Amino acid sequence: MTLAQAKKLPQRTCTGCREIKPKKALIRIVRTPEKNIIVDPTGKANGRGAYICPRKECLEAAIKSKRLSKALEVEIRPEELKKLEEELEALIKASGE
Repeated sequence: MTLAQAKKLPQRTCTGCREIKPKKALIRIVRTPEKNIIVDPTGKANGRGAYICPRKECLEAAIKSKRLSKALEVEIRPEELKKLEEELEALIKASGE
């Protein structure tokens, strides 16, 4: 396999810290076609997605700056934010970071 044929790893930008990282290192948050906000650990759910580092600081920065709402093109309700924070914290603990 030549250098021109080498497979490129997909890169995404964290909506919290704005760092570009490999897609696999980030957690995908999706706005489904039904307008629900969910955490997508598989990275394959249907809908508009945004990526975030598995760190609490990144989630807080993305929410505070409203970058998460802009990326998903929807206003996120407080009860959805609370659920999202709980799901992400569970994923962060599971990843051991």
